[in-house]
Amino acid sequence: MQKILAAALAALTLATSAGSAISADAITRVEPAPTFRESGANGGVRIGYLDCTIGGGVGYVLGSAKAVECAFTSAIGSEPLDRYVGVVRKMGIDVGFTTRSRLVWAVFAPTAGYHLGSLGGLYQGATAEATLGAGVGANILVGGTSGSIHLQTISLTGQLGLNLAATGTSVTLTPAG
Repeated sequence: MQKILAAALAALTLATSAGSAISADAITRVEPAPTFRESGANGGVRIGYLDCTIGGGVGYVLGSAKAVECAFTSAIGSEPLDRYVGVVRKMGIDVGFTTRSRLVWAVFAPTAGYHLGSLGGLYQGATAEATLGAGVGANILVGGTSGSIHLQTISLTGQLGLNLAATGTSVTLTPAG
């Protein structure tokens, strides 16, 4: 149990120091700068953000599956341009329950362009969460389509409930209607 908590805290520290997107129902959204350049070899233009609401549910010791609804919003405009639905699957230690949670990812592209449905696909990685009333989780997820548009690798979720999780995680996104 102590090793799981230590791993969760280490992941949260890593995620916070990497300049990750922080989200929770109680945190208000800050509009990203229209032409922010990501540092590193895979640099690109931040073209917007993907704001996801993850349904509540119960972790069944070895895993869980929760519905997700997302909206992509451009860094230039304020109206969502594209909507996605999908599922978040966790396999590993996932004990407890959470109400609805929220995850916001920064979206990067080599240029300022975006095509509808570009963020659909499978994202895989790991998650560590600790929730006692209000809580946070750190996610390290990569993947998506074979296109050049990508999501910020490290992000945080905010949720309410009583939960402890250290899991392998996959998020499947499909363009909504």
